[in-house]
Amino acid sequence: MKTLVNTETSKSVSAFVNSIENKKRKEDSKTLIPLFQGITGKKPKIWGVNIIGFGKYSYKRKNGDEFEWFTAGFSPGKANLTLYVMYNINDEQALLKKLGKHRTGKGCLYLKSLDDVDISVLKKLVAKSKRWL
Repeated sequence: MKTLVNTETSKSVSAFVNSIENKKRKEDSKTLIPLFQGITGKKPKIWGVNIIGFGKYSYKRKNGDEFEWFTAGFSPGKANLTLYVMYNINDEQALLKKLGKHRTGKGCLYLKSLDDVDISVLKKLVAKSKRWL
């Protein structure tokens, strides 16, 4: 099995969250941790430098390389709060239309603030990741 840059670490999640300088990102992170934990049933872990991930699974790339990755997670970045799900989130247009202010990547959801979105819709999107089952 190969190792990615953003691997699971033993760093303290609470120390990481408390070190976030942006007050809104810190507050949003404190809201997202129990939200993700409640959906996944998994404890938060720091992956790499600044990703809070929940659960873990192994996957193989087309070239045969095998990696471990978290099943769902988020990163409180400077520009955005980035939520990671393990499916193509763009396939969920009906939910995305109800979510509120956001941008998407293939497996990422970019938010400026949790205040901009409907949390009940956000929970549904996170729950669709389902690799912890």
